[in-house]
Amino acid sequence: MMAQAGVVLDRDQFNCSICLDVLKDPVTIPCGHSYCSDCIQDYWDQDDYLGVFVCPQCRQNFSPRPALARSTMLADVVEKFKKTGLQDASTTSTASTQCLAEADDVECDVCAGRKNKAVRSCLVCLASYCDLHVQPHYESAAFKKHKLVSASKKLQDTICPRHDKLLEVYCRTDRQCICYLCLTDEHRGHDTVLAEQEIQLQQRQLSDMKQSSHLRIQLREKEAQELRQAIFSLIRSARTASEESDNIFTELIRSIELKRFEVRELIKAQEKMAISQAEQLMDKIQKEITELKKNEVELDKLSHTEDHIHFLQSCQSLQAPPVLSALPSVNVDPNLTFSPVMAAVSDFKVLLQEVCQGGFVNIYEKVRNVVIVSSSDAAAQTDTTQSDAASAVQIDAALGELI
Repeated sequence: MMAQAGVVLDRDQFNCSICLDVLKDPVTIPCGHSYCSDCIQDYWDQDDYLGVFVCPQCRQNFSPRPALARSTMLADVVEKFKKTGLQDASTTSTASTQCLAEADDVECDVCAGRKNKAVRSCLVCLASYCDLHVQPHYESAAFKKHKLVSASKKLQDTICPRHDKLLEVYCRTDRQCICYLCLTDEHRGHDTVLAEQEIQLQQRQLSDMKQSSHLRIQLREKEAQELRQAIFSLIRSARTASEESDNIFTELIRSIELKRFEVRELIKAQEKMAISQAEQLMDKIQKEITELKKNEVELDKLSHTEDHIHFLQSCQSLQAPPVLSALPSVNVDPNLTFSPVMAAVSDFKVLLQEVCQGGFVNIYEKVRNVVIVSSSDAAAQTDTTQSDAASAVQIDAALGELI
């Protein structure tokens, strides 16, 4: 086991941190790090116009461009290491356990032939690696400062399209990610910060937005509960009012049966209208709750993304949370009843009885005063009196029936 562990350690020490393969024609730069001759030459050729050359691992600057000399001793050690064949055996054994990339998977940039599924992406190397080829980033000190994120197909989005450098700065003036060279060009004098600082700021703002959204949801849910209680109370009160109105109207005379029916229908209509208004308001509140929850899910999903550039770019398109609409006044009294209506019905009954009594007495009196012939003889008077008495009995009977 120790021998095998030693082989793994040697393999990591002899890898080029640029191409991630065993060193070819190794050279050592002034800071002490070694690379393939072609890899470091190509890497520095990109910065040749700047006149400042950086070590890909420790980021130490050199100016002028250092002269490169072949590291003879390291080349001999690497050559002997290749002859052992242990590297190929280790690679073959590990590769057999890898998961081949499918159509929608991110492919490993190092695998030859059929590529394995990448599990991590490096923002410094701008490459994606499978479980096997990502190991040097975990085991070798050369990759200590490299930033690993979940495998992503959007690595090119982290490169400045103008200067071909890593986007490590955020311009608050133009609200976009830029590289260090952009600071001396079109973004000179702008309000800029490191991308990491802006990420932390955006994360705090995102957390505040989530908390605010959560509080708004709680507020709307409380209002929705109060509205449900009001509807239940109104339904219960309307049922009671209908029953009581039936009891009251059954005591009234048949001549006002139509009025009893009209009052009952009036209560039901008011109940229906009030519930309809409450349900419309409930639907509005539920839609706002759904929208707020949807926004919270988007915010939560965005807050957990590991692709910083995608995060910053997505934050720019974030819309302010929807403003809570003003709600009309809602009566949430749990004791809401139709008692005032019942009182009015009772008053109407008393008033109706008084009106009927007075009205029919007046009618009765008026009817008795309606005469066609005023007879002066006793016989005629007697007949008239008997006739009037019969008519009075009929009217009294009708009046008693109504009352």
